Amino acid sequence: MKISIIAAIGKNNVIGVDNGLPWNLPADINHFKKMTINKPVIMGHKTFESIGKPLPSRENIILTLDKDFAPEGCLVAYSIEEALKLAGDVKEVMIIGGVSIYKQFLSFADKMYLTLIDGEFAGDAFFPEFNKNEWQEVAREDNEADEINHYNYSFITLERKK
Repeated sequence: MKISIIAAIGKNNVIGVDNGLPWNLPADINHFKKMTINKPVIMGHKTFESIGKPLPSRENIILTLDKDFAPEGCLVAYSIEEALKLAGDVKEVMIIGGVSIYKQFLSFADKMYLTLIDGEFAGDAFFPEFNKNEWQEVAREDNEADEINHYNYSFITLERKK
């Protein structure tokens, strides 16, 4: 099973503010959907609460320490191992946040799908630092701001160097 992280990141490494996104970038929402559809997604308790409901057409796995947390339509895991086991025999599992979940999975990840947003944003959640020498960029799509997407942004794919 390939473990892949997906995240949208501002220039100052911000990924969130007040348990939400600090930007409105419809192209990134569409990209996220395209990359995660029909795949299991692993997220933390707060990320699930920010979304508000299970993501459709995906197995939603919540990694939490709260034994009383049991949202309808989701599987709940209390360890990385349990979360991966719940994902089952699949080609790829998507790690969708938040910060502590990214930190826990970063050393296990094979691939990262990152949306780099050309803007600095106020925030209280930051993508964890990682050793860029351990990763190779294998795909990049640069996009200009337009009337719907108000920032320049790039979809990049990184694979862990072997």
